[in-house]
Amino acid sequence: MHDPRNASRPAPDALFSSIADYVINYSISSETAYHTARYCLLDSLGCALLALKYTACTKLLGPVVPGAVLPNGARVPGTHYELDPVHAAFNIGTMIRWLDFNDTWLAAEWGHPSDNLGGILAVSDYISRQNETNGKKPLTVKNVLTAMIKAYEIQGVLALENSFNQVGLDHVLLVRIATTAVVTHLLGGSHDQIINALSNAWIDGAALRTYRHAPNTGSRKSWAAGDATSRGVWHALIAIRGEMGYPTALSAHDWGFFDVLFKGNHFILKQSLNSFVMENILFKISYPAEFHAQTAVEAALQLHPEVKQHLSSIKRIVIETQQACMRIIDKSGPLHNPADRDHCLQYIVAIVLIFGRLTADDYEDNIASDPRVDELRKKMIVSENQQFSKDYRAPHKRSITNAVTIHFKNGTSTNRIIVEYPLGHKRRREEAIPVLKEKFIDNVSASTSKQFAIENIQLFSHLTTLYKTPVNHLMAQFAAKQ
Repeated sequence: MHDPRNASRPAPDALFSSIADYVINYSISSETAYHTARYCLLDSLGCALLALKYTACTKLLGPVVPGAVLPNGARVPGTHYELDPVHAAFNIGTMIRWLDFNDTWLAAEWGHPSDNLGGILAVSDYISRQNETNGKKPLTVKNVLTAMIKAYEIQGVLALENSFNQVGLDHVLLVRIATTAVVTHLLGGSHDQIINALSNAWIDGAALRTYRHAPNTGSRKSWAAGDATSRGVWHALIAIRGEMGYPTALSAHDWGFFDVLFKGNHFILKQSLNSFVMENILFKISYPAEFHAQTAVEAALQLHPEVKQHLSSIKRIVIETQQACMRIIDKSGPLHNPADRDHCLQYIVAIVLIFGRLTADDYEDNIASDPRVDELRKKMIVSENQQFSKDYRAPHKRSITNAVTIHFKNGTSTNRIIVEYPLGHKRRREEAIPVLKEKFIDNVSASTSKQFAIENIQLFSHLTTLYKTPVNHLMAQFAAKQ
């Protein structure tokens, strides 16, 4: 252990060097990773455009103060904004995450690796526009996909065995770390500059999870990722300008991250960084809801035709789930806003049983005020099924199982409907991709046109053309037309 009284600088923490080595030197050879990444990018852009329907999101967009725009800066999809890359990253990251509809990673820590696209797209567009202005080549979509794969891997592998939620910290910390690493590299940062940027990103500490949980659940959970990815861009930019780093920001005795925020524990990294996370990412295909509830939605949809005419005859609704689901979205009492409702398992199941659907609009006040929703919530019994929790953690399964059974006042009951793998799981990838394309069409048509959506699906289906497309040209297509 380094003597805290000794002011000599030790070597950087091993994690910093490992991440910098990976970002600079590792060559992505997995076709599966690239094929999956293009759908993650397509889906994220669709989620961003859909978010523009909601004023709670759009009121946060634009420059930090009126008029602080940057001609020839980074574009914000669906808008006329051209911003510096830090604030563009906040805008894009907030839009992608707003409706809880983007891709997901579940492990000891949870999260949404596509949150990093806020920083990746903003910086890539900015660099490319500056390059073209100066007679240089722009970055391509292939460069973006490579950065995505590496950002997903950094965030996801750190999440596999290290639970930040168990010490009260929010998973967007890992977005800041992953964005910092890949964006510093995109900006041309050296190995040492990536380490410096990462050390400062860790020194930021972490947001508290309280905005995700009762009694404080609120809209910050929808812009926290935008905040994190934009902060990553900020750290990258100052590192490129020569800002110093702090080699043992994690391990320093008393003052480092491990001792201050992680109860003295060090991170566990059981596998090397490659392309594992992108290859196994979970798509949130059909339902804008916290991912641990996705299979509960599918189970409830199967039950809807049987119970929709008999809601008043229901005595109790039994939901069996995994420990992670209970920790995050098992919730009783009044729900105060859409962010509160899309993180309530009982609310989600009630909506599906009543209406046979689940859309982003179903979290708004006009739907939540239906008295049947809270009546059904009061009849729900949620419990952990130990086998579900075991299978959730098992590397060979990684299921996200829920089971729903409805009991009626006359003593009868429905079948116990159990769903192990949601539509977006790797085990259902072939089934999911056509539905993901339909989702993109629906999301994009809300703010542009169906024809525009179809043209982009065609572009993303031709990998050779997509790979060569300049990032700034793609971003120009998604910007609002003058």
